[in-house]
Amino acid sequence: MPGPVLAAARAALAEAEPWWRRVASVVLQNQARVLAAFQAAGVAEHHLAPSTGYGIGDPGRAKVEEVFARVFGAEAALVRPQIVSGTHAITLGLFAVLRPGDEMIAAAGTPYDTLLPVLRGAPGSLAEWGVSYREVPLAPDGRPDLEALRRAIGPRTRAVFIQRSRGYALRPSLTVAEIGRIVETVRGVREDIVCVVDNCYGEFCETAEPTAAGADLVCGSLIKNPGGGLAPTGGYVVGRAELVEAAAARLTAPGIGAEVGASLGTTRLILQGLFLAPHVVGEALAGAHFAAAFFARLGLNVRPRVDEPRTDLIQAVELGSAEALVAFCEAVQAASPVDSGARPRPEAMPGYDDPVVMAAGTFVQGASIELSADGPLRPPYAAYFQGGLTREHVVVAALQAAAALWRRGLIPAAGGHAGGGPGARL
Repeated sequence: MPGPVLAAARAALAEAEPWWRRVASVVLQNQARVLAAFQAAGVAEHHLAPSTGYGIGDPGRAKVEEVFARVFGAEAALVRPQIVSGTHAITLGLFAVLRPGDEMIAAAGTPYDTLLPVLRGAPGSLAEWGVSYREVPLAPDGRPDLEALRRAIGPRTRAVFIQRSRGYALRPSLTVAEIGRIVETVRGVREDIVCVVDNCYGEFCETAEPTAAGADLVCGSLIKNPGGGLAPTGGYVVGRAELVEAAAARLTAPGIGAEVGASLGTTRLILQGLFLAPHVVGEALAGAHFAAAFFARLGLNVRPRVDEPRTDLIQAVELGSAEALVAFCEAVQAASPVDSGARPRPEAMPGYDDPVVMAAGTFVQGASIELSADGPLRPPYAAYFQGGLTREHVVVAALQAAAALWRRGLIPAAGGHAGGGPGARL
């Protein structure tokens, strides 16, 4: 390990430690909230049993959804292994709300790449259903432009979509308080507009969820934060009861809705993962604080900085070239417990405009609560470094990634041109 990389790591650990204490406070409050939800719902051993076939009358499935509703402070929840991804969960929420002739407005700029085909262009998209879509650009500081949103709302506007996480963008992620201000702005124009939140990567990063800020529907994936690293698949939609019921009708069929759907042995893993989620998310957040301090000390631009508020798991590291981005992901893959011998290569992926390189040596395929790194091959060639079941794994992987970049002269401090920036502190 190069000496300057180790020196940067030691300094970054010291710099991150006060922020780790803040994370611990959030974890404690969230763990108490989750435990109270389990106890109030009366979760018992028989609820962990699997169901098959139609899954009619599955008490475990009903109990999972009751616990999720309580954790999120929502009227109802739809939590199913049949929901295959966060994009699928969001799609259920949007189709629950929107009808031909309606308009949807994205309140925080362009949504994540995989959602764009849902809105327009792909077979079965909302556009095919006669739903129009507009987006409100972010303000120059990367924050939602509330005045522009207010002006954009028109008589056909039925839903306002709010993406909490940064996605493959360098804007700040939204805090729950900011989501609340968006909802308040929308309500100030019309009370009947439905606010739908993409909560992926954000669960348990703060002590409240977007439902507490007035969101009508909140959607996400179980192989991200709320699955705690144990859920093998699945997603959730929580919020107002009639809207959750409409999402269930979209998942199965009208007239059947939430009454069917076999658990296939996932109930125990979903509930146990949810119970562990506050702690596991805290580990990932602690790792992200370290990564921000560490890569900044090596002369790289990072977003957010170590001292900025965190409302999702994602740590963006701007690497400046396709070569550096691929090398970074190769090193993270090599530091993984699964498929460490694989070498990530950029390739076209459904839903993305640019080739994407992905490192994900995870126990659950694609689980971004586990440590992963990925990014599209486009300037500024940022690696989106997220997750981590333990903070120690994040630290080890970050060191190995930095060492790989250093040896190839792909970071500013290695090239001797960090100047007076963070690399000079080595």
